[in-house]
Amino acid sequence: MSIRQKILFKIKSTDLPKADHPKKVSSYFGENTFGVATMRKYISKKTFEAFERWISEGVTISKEQANDIADAMKEWAIQKGATYYTHWFQPMTGLTAEKHDSFISMEGKGRVIEKFSGNKLIQGEPDASSFPSGGIRATFEARGYTAWDPSSPAFIIESKLGKTLCIPTIFISYNGEALDKKLPLIRSDEALSRSAVNILKIFGHKNIKKVISTCGAEQEYFLIDKNYYNLRQDLLMTGRTLVGAPSPKGQQLEDQYFGTIKERVANFMYEVAEEAYRLGIPVMTRHNEVAPHQYEFAPIFEESNLAADHNQLLMDVMKKVALRHNFVVLLHEKPFAGINGSGKHLNWSLADDHGCNLLNPGETPEDNLQFLAILAAVLRGVYLHADLLRASVAMA
Repeated sequence: MSIRQKILFKIKSTDLPKADHPKKVSSYFGENTFGVATMRKYISKKTFEAFERWISEGVTISKEQANDIADAMKEWAIQKGATYYTHWFQPMTGLTAEKHDSFISMEGKGRVIEKFSGNKLIQGEPDASSFPSGGIRATFEARGYTAWDPSSPAFIIESKLGKTLCIPTIFISYNGEALDKKLPLIRSDEALSRSAVNILKIFGHKNIKKVISTCGAEQEYFLIDKNYYNLRQDLLMTGRTLVGAPSPKGQQLEDQYFGTIKERVANFMYEVAEEAYRLGIPVMTRHNEVAPHQYEFAPIFEESNLAADHNQLLMDVMKKVALRHNFVVLLHEKPFAGINGSGKHLNWSLADDHGCNLLNPGETPEDNLQFLAILAAVLRGVYLHADLLRASVAMA
């Protein structure tokens, strides 16, 4: 009997407890996030109003208000069972990064208390020497700084033996150069807002103060049984197919697309969705994709900065949950012509601070003229800056 035949006999679904009464998603959505509604319960009205002005108008909060928010965040996290916190950032590796610190602080000889200040919330200093820097500094200049991004809520990551408070941050050099993917996105949104607000004023919208980009990343992925995965050195080393014969059943008929979801895969999808909802990730759609063993999750549109954070989190959740089901998730991009990869169809739009979609055709000739003007501006921008767009999304 060949090795592959032996593996075939080992492939089976994992035993899972039956959920007789699934909870309503609305009853636990975002319970592991320190969002606006949660923050309002833990801090003073004055501090909360200052925080809202910071988010909407860029008016920086005071040191005392930062301390108030940090203490509230710590209390909420400890009540949830967290013992460590981390500044969660996105260096130029395509992955996320984190350095964990305990909440404890020495209080006399042999005694500790839980403490978390505004200074620690707002700024951290992880070693940056081994992260890609785009050539802006030498390796021995190891300093890198993380700075809190208040527009993306802190969240709690759970493991079997503990919980960690994760605080989304930007990652910059000593001189303020971006060392990550979040800061360029925030800066581009600010530039976009200035230009878009000026256009809207021409059309008579004097009360619009801010325009944001919104997006929803449709996350494609492959599921493969862990037993088969461990036989493949190309999958182990690179996460994608590099060697081997073509699949005996390809995607010629595309009969996998929107097909009935097998129970083992559906169980995986249910658990991913539940974990995602706890983190406030609005996963809406799931289905079979075109290639055999290929699937997709799709979320509701969100502000682009938050949507990017949520997509990184979703991929992390998918990897962890897959292992519990004796699966491995493959997330690598399209490898070769004629073979599907795990892409992301990035649905993108613009919205003003009143929630109006600026790329929605208007019902009147006047409204439609505004839509056409903004659409023409987008197309003009893509035409003029195609090289920057390609460079910003391309990686090996």
